[in-house]
Amino acid sequence: MSPTRRRLLSAAGLSFSIPVAIAGCLDRPGTDSLELVTPEEAPGDDWTEPDWRPADGTPTEDDVDATTAVADLEVPWDLAFAGDDAFLTERDGGLRRFDAADLATGEELAPEDGDVVLEAGDLPDRAAPGEGGTLGVAVHPDYPDPAVAFVYYTVDDGGIENRVVRCDLEGDDPDPDPDPDPELTPILEGVPGATTHNGGRITFGPDNHLWVTTGDAQEPALAQDPGSLAGSVLRLTPDGDPASGNPDWGADGDDRIYTLGHRNPQGIDFTPEGTPLIAEHGPSARDEVSVLRPGGNYGWPVVRGGPDDSEYGSYDDEDHEAATPPVVNTGPEETWAPSGLAFYADGAVGPWENHVLVCGLASGTLYAVALRPGDANASGDSTGEEGHPADLPWLDDRLEATVTRLFEGTYGRLRHVEPGPDGSLYLLTSNRDGRAGGDFPRSGDDRVVRLEP
Repeated sequence: MSPTRRRLLSAAGLSFSIPVAIAGCLDRPGTDSLELVTPEEAPGDDWTEPDWRPADGTPTEDDVDATTAVADLEVPWDLAFAGDDAFLTERDGGLRRFDAADLATGEELAPEDGDVVLEAGDLPDRAAPGEGGTLGVAVHPDYPDPAVAFVYYTVDDGGIENRVVRCDLEGDDPDPDPDPDPELTPILEGVPGATTHNGGRITFGPDNHLWVTTGDAQEPALAQDPGSLAGSVLRLTPDGDPASGNPDWGADGDDRIYTLGHRNPQGIDFTPEGTPLIAEHGPSARDEVSVLRPGGNYGWPVVRGGPDDSEYGSYDDEDHEAATPPVVNTGPEETWAPSGLAFYADGAVGPWENHVLVCGLASGTLYAVALRPGDANASGDSTGEEGHPADLPWLDDRLEATVTRLFEGTYGRLRHVEPGPDGSLYLLTSNRDGRAGGDFPRSGDDRVVRLEP
């Protein structure tokens, strides 16, 4: 797949000179001999221009009221709403369930105001090395019938790996206890793990498939091995089988892989028409937001930038035509340290509608990325005084992006952002993970911050 062209529009007057503080940055020994892998057969890329209205507002912090909904959490990592409930993981703990209405109206709730669904010790072989632990959570699309959640967590059973378990919240007992212990069934095992680069975000997408992001487990070459689950985005059935229509990676490949060539993706969501978007950590900056193509190879560790980057191969090099470029690459001097990502399709906060929201850890910033069809607003006129074009011809030309910074330094490290059923947005901080600096952590950290219209 040949490189494509687009423009990156970044907010004028907003410097990207954030100190680099990416965990687990690695050199790339031996990568010169790696070849970029392509599937033997992949579904056609049925890309069409979005049928949703491109984002046309410029978000500001004044568009929302910010309230601490929950305080004193222990490194919250993921949040998922389903029915009347909200499920929250804590990296150093387990799984909690809150009443969604309480999160929508409460202030300074305590962790104990939610029910403990799983203690850390309830997860078999669970370990928490470095950045590992209890990470992503997703809830069955038909919840509460069935009342099933899924949890991604790190295990150490003679070696560090990652696992996804199905959590049956009602069990099979015909006469259950009022508060039964959930029944756990592994649906994904053997995902390479390490002290960093574990990926870990899971979510349900179109056709009720479970999408899973995995990191390269500090072994970059694994991201180019279609027989390994590392450095990939997986697309599964709720039982853990390969989703129908996944790419065919050959006799030695794993058919659960949708895309590969990723370093450490920790954010995934979908446009209203079901197109997957991810955010992933780069090496010493070079963070990316990408639109996924089925069977796409996103280049790591061979390719990670443009022709002016002397340390990594360029997406526009004819030797790297198999690499799929991102829509945003922050370059070697800028770091977001992106984690959770959400496409905000709700109109409750008007200027934020149809923006991709990306949480920054080291940068302590919420990025609002407006996506528009390629070249539709190449002059930047629609962004008023906020936008200016920066010509980067090696990026994905299907969409062009405008980036606006929000809450820079206000809440410290931001792990995830999740839209709620009430139109509000919920920010998860990560200031007690051992990497905060300056004034953080503060009293009340870590917290869930509600951003409401």
